[in-house]
Amino acid sequence: MAKTELLNLRKEYDDVIAVDDISITLEDGEFLVLLGPSGCGKSTTLRMIAGLETATAGDIRVGGEVVNDQAPAERDFALVFQQVALYPHMSVQNNISSPLRAAKLDADTIERRVLKTAKLLNIEELLDRRPSELSGGQQQRVAIGRALVREPRAFLLDEPFSKLDQKLRIQLQKELKQLQGEMEITTVFVTHDQEEAMVLADRIAVMDEGSLQQIDPPENIYQKPANKFVADFIGNPTMNFFDASIEDRGLKIEGEIYSEWNRSVRHASIDSMAARPEDIVLSESRTTESMLTATVSLIEMRGSTAYFVCQFDSRELTVLKKNDHDDISEGDTVALSFDFEAVNLFDSNGKLVNVTESAVRQS
Repeated sequence: MAKTELLNLRKEYDDVIAVDDISITLEDGEFLVLLGPSGCGKSTTLRMIAGLETATAGDIRVGGEVVNDQAPAERDFALVFQQVALYPHMSVQNNISSPLRAAKLDADTIERRVLKTAKLLNIEELLDRRPSELSGGQQQRVAIGRALVREPRAFLLDEPFSKLDQKLRIQLQKELKQLQGEMEITTVFVTHDQEEAMVLADRIAVMDEGSLQQIDPPENIYQKPANKFVADFIGNPTMNFFDASIEDRGLKIEGEIYSEWNRSVRHASIDSMAARPEDIVLSESRTTESMLTATVSLIEMRGSTAYFVCQFDSRELTVLKKNDHDDISEGDTVALSFDFEAVNLFDSNGKLVNVTESAVRQS
């Protein structure tokens, strides 16, 4: 597939702006995930790419050609939705082959493509069955096969695994990622599940209220969120937020000075600091008088990982357990220190502030 561009794409419904001037460039073979809460505009964006919704403004270009006025069939993008919508009276083989038969391809080509697709999806032994004889995961594989068999220019999926149980979702995520890599097919995948996005994506486009908040590889989205919305949305548990400012003596967090801050920022309009659970260290006692303190209210076990839920200034913080926490119990008062190489600073507009990694603060 040629490069696909969304240029200032906008969708309005009466006085509601569903998608607000989105611009994204997809490279050939890329796996892009549109991620965001319900109602953020991600499915509407996908439907505009597919041609199922008409853009109010902006262009969709494929290989430099504007395709806004092309019907879905002309765009040759294959879609998979939450509902598998298989033909109940047809066999798996006939379900998969239905778009090829509609296109009036010859019988040999249809058989070759169906067998190839079934082999890719590991459903060869199911070809003679009907949908009612299949599990939910098998039905979803058939729906994916019906889309892939067309050998489309791009693959568009709208929360296809959302109704499956967690174990099956994880299995199908792995299979889809491997399949997409083998076929090198440009893919746009819509989900509200951040863990699913992190597993699948080459890049994630985070949306909120119709606007694009950040588009980056998963590791950048996680480590360097562009704003406080992304920082709060990504991660489970999410980031912990603190009031913060830059002082001559260091970083001032909730009124306390941390003199070990030794990094430089491009401007001093710091409003807050965000730290992930793994970037906070709990101590049984203060190592300096200025350290923040909190009370452990709950120790939460998640498999082999433990999280400490702490009460701080009438709100909750979540801290990932480290090896030296074995002597800390619920009800204990603990001191908080931070991995300042990993925390993020935001300005009064909620935007990420650039920090110079290697610069040392001048005292």
